[in-house]
Amino acid sequence: WAESGAAAAVGKTTTIADGGYPGTGLVMPHRRPKGGDLTEWQAEHNREHKRVRARVEHVFARMKTWKILRDCRLKGDGVHHAMLGIARLHNLFQAA
Repeated sequence: WAESGAAAAVGKTTTIADGGYPGTGLVMPHRRPKGGDLTEWQAEHNREHKRVRARVEHVFARMKTWKILRDCRLKGDGVHHAMLGIARLHNLFQAA
């Protein structure tokens, strides 16, 4: 997480992750304690976490099929510029 530069890129923004990033400050699903169950609020938090992550993962899967992003991956920081454009279009759509 830190070595990839992602931690520096997101700064203090709340960021969700799967369970593979303990101790990083990322929002992760709660783990069931040995021999016990999650509390109701933990179970609800995990359900919401799964919903959000599913949406994000579906977006990533769809973007991988777009030719423009496949082509950008081969050229330096092309993906970065493509993602900025996609984010701007998304924000324009949300504002309308």
